[in-house]
Amino acid sequence: MRLDELLSALARPGGVSGSELAARLGITRAAIWKRIQTLREAGLPVAAVPGRGYRLAVAPELLDGEAIRSALPAPARVLLGTLAVDPEVDSTSSALLRDAASGAPSGSVRLAERQTAGRGRRGRRWQSPLAANVYLSVLWRFDAGLSALAGLSVAAGVAAAAALQACGVMDARLKWPNDLLHGERKIGGVLVDAAGEWQGPCHAVVGVGINVRMPASAGVGIDQPWTDLAQALAPAAPPARNAVAAALLGALLPALARFEAEGLAPFRAGFDALDALAGGTVDVQDGGAPWVAVAAGLGEDGRLRVVDAAGREHRLAAAEVSVRSRPPA
Repeated sequence: MRLDELLSALARPGGVSGSELAARLGITRAAIWKRIQTLREAGLPVAAVPGRGYRLAVAPELLDGEAIRSALPAPARVLLGTLAVDPEVDSTSSALLRDAASGAPSGSVRLAERQTAGRGRRGRRWQSPLAANVYLSVLWRFDAGLSALAGLSVAAGVAAAAALQACGVMDARLKWPNDLLHGERKIGGVLVDAAGEWQGPCHAVVGVGINVRMPASAGVGIDQPWTDLAQALAPAAPPARNAVAAALLGALLPALARFEAEGLAPFRAGFDALDALAGGTVDVQDGGAPWVAVAAGLGEDGRLRVVDAAGREHRLAAAEVSVRSRPPA
């Protein structure tokens, strides 16, 4: 029984008995219990119904690679390489980096129902419960070298914010360098991994995570205020996960092609319109004691411009610092 068949069986109005599941899978009821526990640990609220077995209130929508591909606008479909959907993976970006080392083409995409080691910025864990959100990564190859990739995360963030707007989150904003916000709460994020030569062939893997229906149990592990599409768009229902994935790829693939051709310049105005830090007071953590500054917008190289208490301007590199808004006094 595949994952989609198991979840459909569990979503029957009356539930499904452990003995029926055991017979269909050809395993013991004890093994069924272990599978149910695994689903619960992955974030699915599988209830035990006395006398009936197990039941899910609603079967989660699973990702469908063909449906996502078909929903892409023509400009993005032309740029798409391979597209794979994994039931479970350590992280879509880690998997795609391995694919890249084996020669995967530019435009290759990986999505996953669940990540066991999803990665955020600066080593943070990205909460990735089963069939709840969208986790995807895109591989793009460049000839100009790693030196030409400055600001790629900003360009990818502008594209991801446009996808959120297409999904109905019209007030989506960007917090430099990679957080997607709704109001003051994080709704998604972007992470870029790059490898190759400084001034020769290289590749980047752009990972994007969007919270769609984050279970409260998984949200407990997030170390900052968060939200998801279900909350942001309430009382309306959020888009289907396949539609969110298609919106992301529909914006991201053309953005990567444009960044390769033109660099960061065409994305700077888009970032300025979305900049959640602009003019605000921030705490800067750069390895020493935190210091206070005022955010002054994006530099031409993708670095964040800030002005310290003495009036001196600094340009912050995303790999070296962490910046957080300071609440009003």
